[in-house]
Amino acid sequence: MTGRGRAFGRPGGWQQADLPPADEAPDWFAGRLPDGWFAGRPRVTVDRDEILVVGTLAEADVSGPAAEAGRISRWREETRDERILIAREAEQRYGRKVAWGAEAGGTRQLFTTLSVPVMTRLRQPERQVLDTLVDAGVARSRSEALAWCVRLVGEHAEEWLGELRDAMSAVDRLRAQGPDLPGTGTAGGTAAEDPAGS
Repeated sequence: MTGRGRAFGRPGGWQQADLPPADEAPDWFAGRLPDGWFAGRPRVTVDRDEILVVGTLAEADVSGPAAEAGRISRWREETRDERILIAREAEQRYGRKVAWGAEAGGTRQLFTTLSVPVMTRLRQPERQVLDTLVDAGVARSRSEALAWCVRLVGEHAEEWLGELRDAMSAVDRLRAQGPDLPGTGTAGGTAAEDPAGS
């Protein structure tokens, strides 16, 4: 199997073999965004299709839903050109579309986020659930994962998915700590490709 090293040996694996890793995207955005845009670091979430960047607006000293929505709208217009430039840089770097959002007071708005068809149109949080199941080999595709989720809906589903992600991360760490075998050039003897190094 070829693709990201993380997918080696897993029945599901990554469906997009040449997709660059984006683990450090939150740090990249924190360093790349202009000072003063947000109060603190933005929240950056990533799946195979999209990077969503949402921050709390600095100096958002307005109150009430209408005033907060107006503040967000003003920020959106004032930053549009620079956000487009940053999004293009990130898309080149990570191979994913970039969507934006902002919060002011109790109001949160997302701008033009992707809706990807997987038997129905799903936003990023739902796609992340499906991708976790595919990566872990629980399902072979997003469609199969969606059917699995429907059967398993319950109050402990999110807790179980968190434990599954932790277990997958632990496996990846152990694999990375393994010995280099002659002729493989990879820890633990897995001949996986590194898209970031090509």
